[in-house]
Amino acid sequence: MKRVFGAKKNKEPPPTIQDATDRINKRGETVDEKIKKLDAELARYKEQIKKTRPGPAQEAVKARAMRVLKQKRMYEGQRDMIYNQTFNLDQVAFATEGIKDAQQTMTALKSANKELKGMMKTVNISGIDSLQDEMMDMMDMSTEIQESLGRSYNVPDDIDEEELLGELDALEADMGAETESDAIPSYLQPDKESDLDAELNLPAAPTGNSAAVPNRVRPQTEDELGLPTVPQASIRS
Repeated sequence: MKRVFGAKKNKEPPPTIQDATDRINKRGETVDEKIKKLDAELARYKEQIKKTRPGPAQEAVKARAMRVLKQKRMYEGQRDMIYNQTFNLDQVAFATEGIKDAQQTMTALKSANKELKGMMKTVNISGIDSLQDEMMDMMDMSTEIQESLGRSYNVPDDIDEEELLGELDALEADMGAETESDAIPSYLQPDKESDLDAELNLPAAPTGNSAAVPNRVRPQTEDELGLPTVPQASIRS
């Protein structure tokens, strides 16, 4: 049968938007290259027109330049159409990608919704509330146990806090005084002159002229060893 009617040919898949965009971009690149060549040819004709004198030769160069200029305008029009087609394809591709993203989002949301419903069936709100209440009761009981274990023994409850604060201030004042006195021991502290005079009870030194006192005792001198010296008169006698 295949020999009589022939085998069915496999249809080629339709071109995608990306394929069409790539093909149009190649056409645009070809048109741009042709426009560049025409621009170079126009520049050469302009130089020839400047160098030639007015006459038949110059008119012939101008005619060639006009032909090249018409070709350039035609290619520029084609390039504009190609750019418009590319822009339209880009918009279609952007819309297609947006729809695909929306489809994937909807599929993910449906899957998540189904999974969430299955998980919510295993969760009981009333059970959570009762569990929270039990946890709070257990925490309160634990706090009471800790306070009971941390209670001090043989401590009266009717202690005046102001009295305790007063005793604490007095204790700090005593400690400060002891710290100041402990800096230098008392037996190492120097004696004051007034205290030394009071202990010896020495009379004050007399003032005035020595001739006014008739029977004044002369001060006794000492030798180099610190002993009282003997008067000269007693030695001679």
